[in-house]
Amino acid sequence: MTAVFENEVVTTARVRYLRVPGLAGEIALVTLDNGHDHTRPSTFGPGGLASLDAALDEIAAHTPAPTAIAVTGKPFVFAVGADLSGVPAITSAADAREIAETGHRVFRRLKDSTIPTFAFVNGAALGGGLELALHCHHRTIATTAVVAFPEVFLGLVPGWGGTQLLPDLIGIDPAVTVVVENALAQNTVTPGPKAARLGIADAVFEPADFLERSLEWAVGVLGGSVAVSRPEVDRWAWDAAIERARGIVAARTRNASPGALRAVELLDLARHGVDGEAFTSGTAAEDQALADLLTSDELRASLYAFDLVNKRAKRPAGAPDRSLAREVTKVGVVGAGLMASQLALLAVRRLEVPVVLTDVDQARVDKGVAYVHGELAKLAQRGRLSADRLNRLTGLVSGALDKAAFADADLVIEAVFEEMSVKQQVFAEVEAVVSPECVLATNTSALSVTEMASKLEDPERVVGLHFFNPVAVLPLLEVVRAEHTDDATLATALAVGKALGKSCVLVADAPAFVVNRLLTRFLGEITSAVEQGTPVAVADRALDPLGLPMTPFELLTLVGPPVALHVAERMHEAFPDRFAVGEGLRRMVELGKTSVYSEPGVVDPDLAGIDAGDSPLTEEQVRERAVTAVAQEIRLMLDEGVVQAVQDVDLCMLLGAGWPFWLGGISAYLDRAGVSERVTGSRFLPRGVAGLPA
Repeated sequence: MTAVFENEVVTTARVRYLRVPGLAGEIALVTLDNGHDHTRPSTFGPGGLASLDAALDEIAAHTPAPTAIAVTGKPFVFAVGADLSGVPAITSAADAREIAETGHRVFRRLKDSTIPTFAFVNGAALGGGLELALHCHHRTIATTAVVAFPEVFLGLVPGWGGTQLLPDLIGIDPAVTVVVENALAQNTVTPGPKAARLGIADAVFEPADFLERSLEWAVGVLGGSVAVSRPEVDRWAWDAAIERARGIVAARTRNASPGALRAVELLDLARHGVDGEAFTSGTAAEDQALADLLTSDELRASLYAFDLVNKRAKRPAGAPDRSLAREVTKVGVVGAGLMASQLALLAVRRLEVPVVLTDVDQARVDKGVAYVHGELAKLAQRGRLSADRLNRLTGLVSGALDKAAFADADLVIEAVFEEMSVKQQVFAEVEAVVSPECVLATNTSALSVTEMASKLEDPERVVGLHFFNPVAVLPLLEVVRAEHTDDATLATALAVGKALGKSCVLVADAPAFVVNRLLTRFLGEITSAVEQGTPVAVADRALDPLGLPMTPFELLTLVGPPVALHVAERMHEAFPDRFAVGEGLRRMVELGKTSVYSEPGVVDPDLAGIDAGDSPLTEEQVRERAVTAVAQEIRLMLDEGVVQAVQDVDLCMLLGAGWPFWLGGISAYLDRAGVSERVTGSRFLPRGVAGLPA
């Protein structure tokens, strides 16, 4: 193999020959280990594949021949697939094909082995790691392990046999779920016990003695005392499952993701089985898919996004020294509505400190506390909380009418009605009872945090913590530094955000911050086109070529017309020349409508006439206006210093708006499409950062 990844952390395949009670011969145990702890999982680049190949050569030459070959991983990790850090070294389709063919050749040695092969999946097995396991004849898995194919999420395909082996093992419909549906659902992983129920693994054991139990089980299989039964794959189910896969791809990517489309094609090929020429043909198609995708702009944009989420999000740009953060031992939440209750639930689960909610009357307080208690009970029913932990967390959540209950709180966050005077009054009441070190946070989506703090004695203690709904799902937290916010407050807010499991982006106190500002400008162009006379259906599908997770009017339904109207009004006040308030949106709110549609594809009769203008646009014209507006707004935000760099804008759109990795957030797409230079005079990112080199 000629391709070399310059900075590859090589995963070494170490071989030991074990004598196990009850077995006449030896088991050759191959352990995959890159020399780092679990925080740097084992991956496969050219060096790692060569090491595994050499280990199998050594086993083949060993005398006497072992009775079986087993592969396992270092503590907590089996292997997590290809070394994506080496992708920039792949500069041609020939390089990409070589990597694909090498992986197939090395892994296939386990499938074609005349000696029984086992995979002992002791920890995370993702992508190529799972594919290696699938090539083995038998598999055990730890209860704490997880498996997944994240490739489609990244704009790739499982390219080392996964699209062919998995459907043949567990059936096409569950394979569609694992390969396509889970990947496009924010990279959902499958826990070990569920993987065993699906048939991905033949046996599941606890981690404490996983290797010992797996070896005993393998001896039973080899000796015939353990029978491995697998259901017959229903070949007649293929057409329906592939149609379902196409529907998922269409709904979640608007058919704009090359990787997702290719994955479905490869799964369809697997209907011919994995024996002989059928498997060779299927893996050859995987080789071609990888050769095409590894040299695409979309993949480079995806890897740029992956790097942002896994590196930049963990070290927020512009953050003060972490040592300035104060300890948070109690949290107060002002408000007991749905958003406030979600915040209280997240705080008690993640921080495990007392959380107290207040509101204007006892009924609302009781409802909010009951919501948190009820959600904790549901988690326990699903096995995600033990009985002891349920009791402990439930006991930590309480309610009160008097804000004096916040006297010993270290952090108080308000989530009340989006009205400046109301929020100022709330903060004044809280400041009167809390300690001088207590951090006051607002979850406002559009109001000025600086103005909110302006009437306080200590405005430096106020910070914005803008969560996204649903709080438990969306990972972004916009941390807003107001004019007087001091470093200790900011450090505490960022530390709390991290403890809550959120990815924090530091933003300036500008109207609507980042995500809401861009989405409002974006959505405003769509609604404006409708008011000009563009049919709702035309405007709603105009952005399909971008492959966004929702159409504009699906997004409006998710956000909620009242919230969208509130933000639009605030943005119009701040920037009247760029942000309009659509009459159609006002009408929706007045009528209490949550969607422009009464049923899929049918405009609500009560909203008839919202597209009655006489200057309709085509889909292309609507799309052009929308991306032009977004490019302009991003440049203005950068000029205003709303974020440290354009990478933070992309990070916000990836994590707060669910924009796909293979789009690269937004700036990579605007650069690739030539919009950035046309609108702003320059690219947002240097050439080659989120696309192919020039």
